[in-house]
Amino acid sequence: MRKHQNLYMNVAKILMVSLAFAFAINVNSAAQSGDAEAGKQKSITCAACHGVDGNSPVAQFPKIAGQVPGYIAAQLANFKSGERTDPIMGAIVGALSEQDMDDLDAYYSGQQISSGSITADQEQQARAGEAVFRGGSAEFNVPACMGCHGPSGSGIPPNFPRLAGQHASYIETQLLAFKSGERNDPIMNPIAFPLSEQQIKQLALYISALH
Repeated sequence: MRKHQNLYMNVAKILMVSLAFAFAINVNSAAQSGDAEAGKQKSITCAACHGVDGNSPVAQFPKIAGQVPGYIAAQLANFKSGERTDPIMGAIVGALSEQDMDDLDAYYSGQQISSGSITADQEQQARAGEAVFRGGSAEFNVPACMGCHGPSGSGIPPNFPRLAGQHASYIETQLLAFKSGERNDPIMNPIAFPLSEQQIKQLALYISALH
């Protein structure tokens, strides 16, 4: 029990420091350094997976339209450095300059994300996911998701991404990757680890339907 409490306290400290940093910086810095029109031209390569305007029609690939300023550029840099790995993205980002990443960031952050939805038979599961999103899990000392991603899932630039409207299956895949350690993140790994696969599915359904 003490081990879990210490883990929770460490996560809480990281979250507080990260949130303070996020609010202290100019949230529009990435958009200001990037050229949205140039990013639109450079996004042609991205359209095959992510859609013309960043609204991917295939759940395997995330929607990147309307993402918080700075987040896309940071993730592209992570793919380029190898900090984050993906066979498709790794091949694409090799030729991108820092300016290219900022331009793409500026373009996609200015697009409107399409709304997600759930079916009637998924509503009960989504409500269970809402409880974790808004209140966390006291049993496992997991903080509320909205503490970093906002009450509406709109994110906090540049460190905490927008989740609202994202494909449910993509959210589920990423949370499972954080849980297993396949995707490394000092904040998300200890949060996702104690969650069951069922809780993760419920969270993904709820988040995908947020507007």
